[in-house]
Amino acid sequence: MQTLTLGKTGLTVSQLCLGTMTWGSQNTEAEGHAQADLAMDHDVTFWDTAEMYPTNPVRAETVGRTEEIIGTWLAARGGRDRVQIATKITGKGQIVRPGQPITGATMRAAVEGSLQRMGTDYIDLYQLHWPNRGSYHFRQAWRYAPTGTDKAAETAHMTDVLTTAQALVTEGKIRAIGLSNESVWGAARWLHLADSLGLPRMASVQNEYSLLCRQFDTDWAEFSLIEDMPLLAFSPLAAGLLSGKYAGGVTPEGSRRSFTPDLGGRVTPQVFPAVAAYLGVAARHGLDPCQMAIAFCLSRPFRTIPIIGASSVEQLRTNILAAQVTLTPEVLAEIAETHRAFPAPY
Repeated sequence: MQTLTLGKTGLTVSQLCLGTMTWGSQNTEAEGHAQADLAMDHDVTFWDTAEMYPTNPVRAETVGRTEEIIGTWLAARGGRDRVQIATKITGKGQIVRPGQPITGATMRAAVEGSLQRMGTDYIDLYQLHWPNRGSYHFRQAWRYAPTGTDKAAETAHMTDVLTTAQALVTEGKIRAIGLSNESVWGAARWLHLADSLGLPRMASVQNEYSLLCRQFDTDWAEFSLIEDMPLLAFSPLAAGLLSGKYAGGVTPEGSRRSFTPDLGGRVTPQVFPAVAAYLGVAARHGLDPCQMAIAFCLSRPFRTIPIIGASSVEQLRTNILAAQVTLTPEVLAEIAETHRAFPAPY
């Protein structure tokens, strides 16, 4: 497993990131531990979680359980310095701190909660799960209307958060701070304030990216390259669609779709023809479709760290081995043709 430096943080992380959001819902504690063990066996030492996990769906009674499972793994295995843990503060929503936006005060409280659940003294990368002002992510792009943003209020909010982040870094409770489900304007504003005020720089952005969801390919790609802000690509398999397991309307027992039938708005009339086309590319070139999808993310001109989650160790092993796959120019050309034919299937 190759490693890379996470932006300008100085943190060294694995080129694949272990996603954990099923631990405590689709996966038991023992299964989560087994996935963690397998990841470590393959040097996947960068792990992503969030205070609201597990998800699919998020439930008040399970909030924080994923971090607790990470905590029991750390307690049983030891070696906190062997892993780099990224977690997130939940944005304004209905379950975690209902209706409350992210502020410096809520971030401090959320950090303390995550530290306690995971039984650790520090968090390597602390991310804002989504911005207070809303976003176009999670299939919201179809109705996105970026009006009504008060620039002065946003600036004050960002300054408050960055000032708190600086204090948390000084206290040794977090090592770096990052974004998630953010826009280019938002990221640019965060960096401008950090540079102007001498406050911590947003190190990375965690947005959705896959063969089926390529919003990052234009302005974001340019910004990511120039500003050295790597993409932590979540759902690189499009919530399992790109594995082909849902083809023909099949919903395997225990799969993500058995919990969330529309896969968070990803199941549309257009998506299955697109999936079939990508499965065809993989078949013609003798590739596992999951490995092809993850290897595609690794092939991008901007630095991308795919977040690979799974509901079984077998799935996880397949996904990890994608790091050994290099796509040929012929495969990449067919993927480009398929993308032109199915540019936005959900």
